[in-house]
Amino acid sequence: MASATIATVIQMMETLPEAAQEQVVEHLREYLLDLQDEMEWDSLVRKSQPQLVAAARRAKKEIAEGLAKPLDYNQL
Repeated sequence: MASATIATVIQMMETLPEAAQEQVVEHLREYLLDLQDEMEWDSLVRKSQPQLVAAARRAKKEIAEGLAKPLDYNQL
């Protein structure tokens, strides 16, 4: 299916003047780089999800037990 989709995009681009084709390629390049970054970020978040849940549970427990202190922004 991807090959047919790519072929369609190529056919559409071939109808454009060369300068416009170059603009489309540059936009696609930027979009694909952004998409790869987002996919990498999503993967990292998924992999760390169990640790994030555990940290949130610990924090909630510490708050319930009165062990947590309010954050002092002046000490940052």
